[in-house]
Amino acid sequence: MSKGNLLDAIIAQTKLTKKQTDKQQKIVETAIKLFAEKGYANTSTSEIAKAAMVAEGTIFRHYGTKDNLLLSVILPFIKDSIPTMAEEVFGEIMSKNIGCFEDFLRALLTNRIHFINENREIFQIVVKELLYSDELRKDLLPFFTKNILHQISKVINLYKKRGELIDIPSSTIQRMIFPLIGGYFVSRFVLQPDNLDLDEEAEIGNLIRFIMDGLRKE
Repeated sequence: MSKGNLLDAIIAQTKLTKKQTDKQQKIVETAIKLFAEKGYANTSTSEIAKAAMVAEGTIFRHYGTKDNLLLSVILPFIKDSIPTMAEEVFGEIMSKNIGCFEDFLRALLTNRIHFINENREIFQIVVKELLYSDELRKDLLPFFTKNILHQISKVINLYKKRGELIDIPSSTIQRMIFPLIGGYFVSRFVLQPDNLDLDEEAEIGNLIRFIMDGLRKE
């Protein structure tokens, strides 16, 4: 799932689970769609119940709160999907015979911006919950560290061996790059989501230039 609609994948996965009743399945599918359409904060359990044609008490009985409903859907999917998604993304990028590290960054940023644009609502939900939920951070961050950071570290080591990057620990380079890219995605798609008229290539070029050269004028 390196590309495409994440909502469809989440719904498909919920249909495969044997732990849910038909009623729970309907609640989950309805909640996902409403979260994406209206936003998590603007969707009430009463609206979910009405759209799913169940009593609101049924949602409380199965999930307790709207937060738990969200976590019950997104958390298992991300845990199951992150390893495969990370391998797909980095495998796809590196299979294109990327020449230099800047080309890798450009391909990675282009790929992930396209993916987030396709799944903007889910990305916003997850980021907002990560900011406010200690439980979600404790559950998800180890998966990001183990899979995504591991893939980035392999790429950094490759280009260090080629002599393109400075001779400092790969973990240090990783800690400098990853928060910068992640922060850019959060700022663009969550904190300032109305900036739709951005020049995509120029934005990516500026971010890459900042990563490679910083702010100091030579």
